[in-house]
Order: sequence, then C-alpha cells, then structure tokens
Amino acid sequence: MLVVVAALGAAGCSSGDDEASTSTTGASAAAFGPALSPNPHLGPSGTATMHGDSGSSDTTPLAGPGTGPVDVASVDLGAVCPTVLIGGDGYPVALCTRVADLRPVVHLLDPATGEPLASIELTTGGLFGGVYGYLDDEDRMVLVDGAGDLLRIAHRRDGQGWALEVAERTPLADAIPTGDTVTSVAPDYAGGVWFATGGGTVGLVDTATGSARTLVLGDDERVSNSISTAPAGMAVATDHAVYLLEAGQGGRPEVRWRAAYDRGPARKPGQLSWGTGSTPTFFGPTDGADYVAVVDNADPQVHLVVLRTSGPDAGRRVCAPVVLADGGPGSENSPIGAGSTVVVASTYGYEYPRLPEDAGPSRPATAPFEGGMTRVDVAPDGSGCDVVWGTDVRSAAVPRLSTADGTITTMTRPGRSARYSYAVIDADTGELLTEQDLEPTVGDPLQLAGTIAPDQVLYQGTVGTLLRITP
Repeated sequence: MLVVVAALGAAGCSSGDDEASTSTTGASAAAFGPALSPNPHLGPSGTATMHGDSGSSDTTPLAGPGTGPVDVASVDLGAVCPTVLIGGDGYPVALCTRVADLRPVVHLLDPATGEPLASIELTTGGLFGGVYGYLDDEDRMVLVDGAGDLLRIAHRRDGQGWALEVAERTPLADAIPTGDTVTSVAPDYAGGVWFATGGGTVGLVDTATGSARTLVLGDDERVSNSISTAPAGMAVATDHAVYLLEAGQGGRPEVRWRAAYDRGPARKPGQLSWGTGSTPTFFGPTDGADYVAVVDNADPQVHLVVLRTSGPDAGRRVCAPVVLADGGPGSENSPIGAGSTVVVASTYGYEYPRLPEDAGPSRPATAPFEGGMTRVDVAPDGSGCDVVWGTDVRSAAVPRLSTADGTITTMTRPGRSARYSYAVIDADTGELLTEQDLEPTVGDPLQLAGTIAPDQVLYQGTVGTLLRITP
C-alpha cells in the first residue's frame, strides 16, 4: 500500500442496537497473544507505527468504537493521510500528502476533535519515506524527507497554541543511491534506525554519530512495502524474497537468512507492484516473534508463507496454506499477526485511482473486487498450519485486531456502488458483528490503515478527508 498515496495526490444503519456487544469473550480475546516485546525506542504499542508496533502485527491493546452505533466526523486537511499515530501524551500526529501540490505535511491534531493544532511542511521528493514514519519514545515523528534527511519532528506548546519543529536531523543523502528514495524507516531494538529504499538498498543509521551503513539486496530486487523489527533483527520483503537482517560488525547490515517466495507471473489487479504486497509481520506464541509471514503472489491461488525467525531452522518455511479462497487471490495489505494466529485480507481487483509509474501491466488487466478474509493458525508444535475460517467480507482498509476484545475493525465496501461502511468482525469465528453504512460523502479508504486511539476513537484516512469515528 506504499505508493498509492502519491498516485492519488496526482489525481448509518447499525446491525444491532445501543446495547450491542461483540460475541467474543475475554478468554478468547486473551488467546491472541503474546505481544511482541515493546521496542524501547518506539512510542506506545498499537499507536506508534502504521501497523501498530515494531513487528507490524496490525494489532492493538486498545478497544475500538465497538459494535453499537457510531458517529463519524470528517476532518478536512486538504490531504490524504495514510499515517495517524498517537504518542504517550495522547496527541495524534498525522503524516499526510497534500492533494494540491503533493507536499508532505505533518499535522498535530486535537485529541478531542481531530482538528489540526499545528502543521509543518516537509521537503518534497522523498514522499514515500514519509508514509512509513513512526513515533519514537519521546513522541517525535521519525521519517526521511525529500532531501534524504532523517528527521525527528517534535511538538511543543507555543504561547497559547502548539508548534511542530525539527528536533533532530541526520543527513542520509550519501547513503542513498542516486535516483533512489527511502520507502520506510523502523527503529532497531539497540537504538539505531533501519531504512529501506525502493531500489533494494537497506541501511542502519547510528544517529549518535550520524553514520549510516548500507547493503544492497539481490540484483534488481525492489522494496515496495514497509520494514519490521524485532529483537532478532529487521525483516524486509522485496519483490522476490523475504530477508531477516541484523547489525553486524561496525553496525553494517548483514543478512541472517533469505527465503524466496512465489512472486507469480505478473502484478495482479488490486496490487501496486509485482510480488508480495505484504509488510512482513512478526508473530508467535512464545515471544511474539517466533515467525514472520507474508502473502505470496502465486497464480491462480495465493498462500500465506510462514517462516521461522530464529533457531536451527531459521528462514525455513513452517507452512504455506492457500488463503483468500472465499474472495480474490491477492493482497496488498500487511497481515494481522497475534499469538499463533494470522489474518489476511484480499485487495484483489481493488480499483485505485492511479498506479505507480513503474507498476507495470497487471494480469489479468482488470478483475472485480470480491474481497475476502482468511484466518490461519499455526499448530502449537509449529508443525504446520490450519485454515480456521474464511469470509467474503470486502475490506476497503487495512484491518486492525484488538487484543482487548478479540474483534477486527475495518472499513468495508459491501455493495457494487462506492458506498463505505464501518465494520467489526469477530476474530474468533469470522462473524460480521456490525456493518454500518456511512454517508455517501465518505471517500474511498484506499486500503489505508486506521488507528485506534485510547478513547475508542478510530482515525481512518480516505481520499478526501480524515475520518474520526467514535461510539
């Protein structure tokens, strides 16, 4: 889902009553764990990265708006906002692309209303790096701008109001190949900052010294999604393989293992690049990082590829079951990973307003958006995997699993018209608990990730505005 934001810049009824509640019990919700150990250089779990945490689990310990009726407010920032993060102080920070001129902008939002309190414009050019920023342990937005600088953007009181400012700048231009751009950044557990470029260069930055050590992955391999980190290292998926890297001698990135996957014969409709659309997801029943998973691009059916993270079988495949058989065979979204469970959602056939210039033709040229979601569980002894349930729900956003109540919150497109709904799914059974139609003015969620705030507020970017959904 990395490049859709730049491409776009160029361009309720409830199923229950006020007493409605999920059918998932606290006991079953507790089964979706343990969580990955907190990264000491990252903000609060669930709200500090686009995908929730350092391991990109797409989970949150917070409860969402729930299955009762919801209110929806639209905040018009004049931009597409794929990333809304919330620090320990409770203030949302949105990383957006302004529609008028494609300028990346960071907004500080009022936690009570979602309205902007302050903003700061960034250098245009390295837009994609901004999409995958994160909040550090001081609530500062960390990203790479168009000049190739690693920035930490802080917010502070300014008289009667607020201000955003660059608190730290580390130049990376010399470490980035000419013509290449940083696609994503993520914090290392030891204090450095990992980054990856679209051209397949990965690097590790020592911000104390300003040095950056880099490594080029396989020949002609590209990175079109975010990276993830765990105590074992950094995981990245190119359009050919999944890698786990670690800091070697002198902080130089070293490959611990590489695992190729079936990239298929071409890009599929509903995906933005050829190869996996997944940000690698760490998950597992021991420490939240026993495994790492992606969805491949095989044809005609796709598979969830689960790999062992460490140990004597590190990098080896645990299983690769067919997924999304109840919908379209392809996904541009990061899987959910919690305990022994993985949930994947289809984007096959999703109609993006524009595609990246280097996307290439899809095969077939077009396909209907059928939706689909599948849950897979790894066996307790790690000997294989089972498909637990499948559903044809048509998710139009990256789903988020709440480990507080065992529900999955997302936006859906139930019919063939461009109408969107707020939806909650029981992660235990796959049952659709509520699907509430929203106003026709609500724009396309673009398969962007929503963020659940501590007060049961869901922030969801769309093509037109930022939605603030509350109970």
